Amino acid sequence: EKNGADWIQLDEPFLVTDLAYRQKEAYINAYGKLSRQFPQIKFLIASYFESLGNNIALASSLPVSALHLDLVNAPQQLNEILPIVPKEMVLSLGVINGRNIWKNDYSRSIKLIKQAINKLGRERVMIAPSSSLLHVPVDLDYEDKLDPEIKNWLAFSKQKLNEINEIYRIIENKDDSLLTKNKAAKKSRELSSLIHNEIVKQNTAAVSKNDFARKSSFAERQKKQRAKISLPLFPTTTIGSFPQTDDIRRLRNKLKKGELTSEQYENDIKAAIESVIYWQDEAGLDVLVHGEFERNDMVEYFGEMLEGFAFTSNGWVQSYGSRCVKPPVIYGDVSRSKDMTVKWSKFAQSKTQKPVKGMLTGPVTILQWSFIRDDQPRSETAMLITLAIRDEVLALEKAGIQIIQIDEPAFREGLPLRKQDWQEYLDWAVKAFRVASAGVQDETQIHTHMCYSEFNDIIKSIADLDADVITIETSRSQMELLGAFANFKYPNEIGPGVYDIHSPRVPTVDEMLSLLKKASALLPVQNLWVNPDCGLKTRKWLETEESLKNMVKAALILRRMTNFNV
Repeated sequence: EKNGADWIQLDEPFLVTDLAYRQKEAYINAYGKLSRQFPQIKFLIASYFESLGNNIALASSLPVSALHLDLVNAPQQLNEILPIVPKEMVLSLGVINGRNIWKNDYSRSIKLIKQAINKLGRERVMIAPSSSLLHVPVDLDYEDKLDPEIKNWLAFSKQKLNEINEIYRIIENKDDSLLTKNKAAKKSRELSSLIHNEIVKQNTAAVSKNDFARKSSFAERQKKQRAKISLPLFPTTTIGSFPQTDDIRRLRNKLKKGELTSEQYENDIKAAIESVIYWQDEAGLDVLVHGEFERNDMVEYFGEMLEGFAFTSNGWVQSYGSRCVKPPVIYGDVSRSKDMTVKWSKFAQSKTQKPVKGMLTGPVTILQWSFIRDDQPRSETAMLITLAIRDEVLALEKAGIQIIQIDEPAFREGLPLRKQDWQEYLDWAVKAFRVASAGVQDETQIHTHMCYSEFNDIIKSIADLDADVITIETSRSQMELLGAFANFKYPNEIGPGVYDIHSPRVPTVDEMLSLLKKASALLPVQNLWVNPDCGLKTRKWLETEESLKNMVKAALILRRMTNFNV
């Protein structure tokens, strides 16, 4: 106010969640105080990511000048709020998708805007993105390597701002050709041969209940797996990735620039794999991994191997903190035309007598961490990815890999904001994992890994995944998160993380032993694994080596202390 601000936007996405009575009272009190203290300021409350739902009356009653609605994710709320919006309140209509990269459908947006104008008048209607544009890349103009046909379907932040301007011009009858051009781009995408693959559609339609379940119960599978994969009590392993050093990154960069041949690159990656296999063997780990040195990102890598994905050169978005990622774009029917990981896993297994895990990213995580197509339900796109991952799982098994891990760190992240919508999501997300994993023989052990491990309210769905082994992030909670598994009497095997990989600190043997004792008090010891919280990609080698050596020592001590033989 002191610097001359007329409008102040306050982001309140919490308004689209399930609010208790006291939380609603807090809104009324807070905004009442603000409006009294700053009567000259025009406040705009921004809600997004979902409908205001049963909070519409609350939001529209607050003493503010404007209210922003996400009409991309929840267009129906416009019908609900127009009859009750207070006189003089302005509505900001979020008609441009702030979280995805497809061109706007102008006809759809204009219909919503005109509906609001007819009720409120032009002076009380704003046109805006659905949310902040930090979720999408900056400028499509820099993407000179994208297929021109696909590029014509996209809009990044700069283009989305231009879309707002063009929609305004159409509404003001200043340029009808803009609408014609937009319709042509939309039509070209609908009819494109790049998008549709009839064989993929037939395979998806053929998925039946028989594809959702393993051949035998977990108890039967566990006996067969223990007979085939001889492991000690409290088997030790890692989640998958090992440190990605500057040297490894330079290798990929040189290959990309043509400074290395594919043969030279593969030989260097094989050398790194052989070295990490040897180190794990010497350190005493029981189930080894190949280190994932060939992978730039756990989603981007698989997208590059699959049909139906496109990639940007400069499409960076913030992931967390200062870390940015370049999500792939799912534009069409996803399919697998070649092996993605078999060569590396098979090579790693040839260098040791111990089992090596095949490492895959799961369908829900690939879906969550990509820009996905908006012309069909998320569940349908997930199933397309699922069938591709299933093919890779079966190829790994055929190549002799006895343990296959399908990572789903984004499984909980995919939950809708309102609990009433959870079950629908959980139903198709569980089915996706089960279809991806259920085709293997009983003797093949399926692992999954999940971050964000507060599973109390979805523990049944976690159990329904029916993974033989689940590894989760538990060290920072001091194993408290295992309470959900204990109360549920979780039947399968579980690897609670015994040290925090987000910190460079090397945990002591006693610290990890203490956590393992807590886990042993909650769950059957014959079902417990020993592992870090997550992958080691972001860590340095020295701290990684020391931490894992201490982890192995802790497991050995606990074995000696436990009077039980598997």
